[in-house]
This record gives sequence, structure tokens and C-alpha cells, in this order.
Amino acid sequence: MVIIKRTTCDDPHFQQLVQELNKDLWVRYPETQHLYEGYNIITGIDTVVLAYNEEEPVGCGCFKPYDAQTVEIKRMYVQPKVRGQGIAYKVLYELEQWAAELGYRYSVLETAIRQPEAIHLYEKSGYTIISNYPPYDVDEKKDLSICYRKDLQPTPKPEQV
Repeated sequence: MVIIKRTTCDDPHFQQLVQELNKDLWVRYPETQHLYEGYNIITGIDTVVLAYNEEEPVGCGCFKPYDAQTVEIKRMYVQPKVRGQGIAYKVLYELEQWAAELGYRYSVLETAIRQPEAIHLYEKSGYTIISNYPPYDVDEKKDLSICYRKDLQPTPKPEQV
């Protein structure tokens, strides 16, 4: 059974999963990951979600304010051994609900072209492609990045995926 927990970026389980995410990104984008590292540093974030499978941390995500009405989803990750079980969907759902509870109306995020599982998740979850926003709109990132946006509204909890 998957348990979802709200926490902060200081949670050691979040820090562990982010290290795994960083390693995964270096494997997928060895030639360009250095361009993104500065945007992936998460400090002072009190809006982190963790997913546990049988008490083991297996997935994470967080958000931070982008502007007065919008949050940016960051650091979404699910361990490869449990992908395909709806865990990322549950993490994303919890992040969206939390943001809506705090009064945000929109969510934006960036993913990249070599992450088909992320692209599928976001499109299945109602995100639409938008023009790349800063800092993902510069030439060396423009061709790798895909940016998305979604209107947020509190919704009933989804059935088991």
C-alpha cells in the first residue's frame, strides 16, 4: 500500500530520493545536465510530498511559488523498481491539492524530452504544453525542455490507480 506524506525539503528521505533523481538525470543527459543543476537546488521548501511503499520511500515531488497565482512543480521522481504503479500520479495529485488549498490557481513545470514517462504522466494528468518559460527558454535548453501548465482546483481523491 502506498502512503503519501507531506513534509519539507529537510526530510532525509526527500534528500535521498533527490540524489537518486540527480543520478538518473546525469545518465539521461550527460552532455547538458550541468546547465540545469543550479535550478534543481531545493532549499527552504516547506511543500514536499513523499510516497512510501511498505514504509520505504519510493517517490517524491515538491512545489514552490512561481508567481502570486502559480506554483512550479519540481523534483518529481519515482524509483524505477516501482514505476508503473501510479505512484507519480499520487504524488502529483497531492502536490496539486496542496497548492490549491494554499490558494494557488495554476501549476507549471518543466520536464525534458528523454523522460517519456514524465511526459505521459503530465499529459494524462491534464497538463498542456506551453512556451518554455525562463530559465528553460534559452537556446541551449530550449530544444531539450518541455514546459507545461494546468489550472488547479481541489478535486475528489482519485480512485486507486
